[in-house]
Amino acid sequence: MASRPIVPQQATRGEADLGGAGKQQKKAAADGRNRRALGDIGNLVTVRGIEGKPLPQVSRPITRSFCAQLLANAQAAAAVENNKKQICAKVEKAPVAVAGAAVAVEKRAVVPKAGQKKVTVKPKPEEVIEISPDTEEKVNAEKHVKAPVNKNKDADVSSKISYSSVLTARSKAACGLASRPKDQIVDIDAADADDHLAGVEYVEEIYKFYKSDENESRPHNYMQNQCEINEKMRAILVDWLIEVHHKFELSNETLYLTINIIDRFLSAKIVPRRELQLVGLGAMLIASKYEEIWPPEVNDLVCIADNAYSHQQILVMEKTILGKLEWYLTVPTHYVFLVRFIKASIPDKEMENMVNFLAELGIMHYETIKYSPSVVAASAVYAARCTLNQIPAWTETLKLHTTYSESELKECAKLLVYLHSKAGESKLQAVHRKYSNSQRGRVALLTPAKSLLPEQKST
Repeated sequence: MASRPIVPQQATRGEADLGGAGKQQKKAAADGRNRRALGDIGNLVTVRGIEGKPLPQVSRPITRSFCAQLLANAQAAAAVENNKKQICAKVEKAPVAVAGAAVAVEKRAVVPKAGQKKVTVKPKPEEVIEISPDTEEKVNAEKHVKAPVNKNKDADVSSKISYSSVLTARSKAACGLASRPKDQIVDIDAADADDHLAGVEYVEEIYKFYKSDENESRPHNYMQNQCEINEKMRAILVDWLIEVHHKFELSNETLYLTINIIDRFLSAKIVPRRELQLVGLGAMLIASKYEEIWPPEVNDLVCIADNAYSHQQILVMEKTILGKLEWYLTVPTHYVFLVRFIKASIPDKEMENMVNFLAELGIMHYETIKYSPSVVAASAVYAARCTLNQIPAWTETLKLHTTYSESELKECAKLLVYLHSKAGESKLQAVHRKYSNSQRGRVALLTPAKSLLPEQKST
């Protein structure tokens, strides 16, 4: 097998490239492979002779001597610095004479001669610095090197810390504080990780969007603009719609969307008293078509209203409502937040029924319209936990998912508890009767949370 062609040491770059390339092209043609020989382009290639001994690398005498001089200077500086700083020999540019022309050469690695001793520069230690006793004061003064800390001092500090921790632990155990469980944040979506319909990957972003969008679809205080209707008439309408909703066995989403459509429509249009019930029927028809698989027919709504309105009047009102709301029906209602906040409360069935009971009491009364849907939903959860004497009343998990603290919810929660205390005496019994049923745990019959009852109302 033919040996690799060796370029003469004193050959110029042009000669080396031409000679090497010519021979390599002949070899590539003979082997049937397309290969191109590399000349001296700065790569470090070890050329071996016939006997296998390494030969000197091809290099320029001028560049080699210049780099060797720089390296010697760097080594002398490193010896003075006691190997405290890492020396990086950098060669910016050096003129090289090639065939009578000068070219600029970029940073290039230095290749020592065959007989030259290779010098290695040790890197600066990062953590431990050993200083001899004789030169310790001198080095600290010149280099501002911090003297090592006494190990015995560290041992004393660690012993003091350990003794303090032991005394603290004993004190907590004596007071019974050590046995108290820590309030940790629970991953409420862990059980639904394999459920693709739960959307665990996107649920946090979805509820961030709901929180940012809830004020856009939130009705303002409109009763001062209405001439013929008042808060009591609205409560009577909602109480009747809750009974209709229960009779048709519609979903909870339909109920909350119906109330949202009514309030938004009354915020945008003045309605006469005789058409208030018609507005409720039109809103329920729209919400049923939006949420239900099998919405009630118009004839069913005519019968449930005791023929107070005709088939055509309901359809005209439906069209009027949709035009006034500009067909904007995809809104975050109270129910959207109730589902999430109930889940964050780690509830049982009684807890879930109590939250729904307080939330429906809230939407039936006009006083809660000043609160956003998320605040009413979170306050219903807080009031339900206080009613059922759950400790703590507000956990870190609920604070994380609702973004509300306990103090931010007390005002609305007190209103809901007060409505609970008066539900049994009120003439509007739809919600109270609904949640006095054994199927819903008779939560309406439970004693309201006394800690949240206003003082002037509890006496």
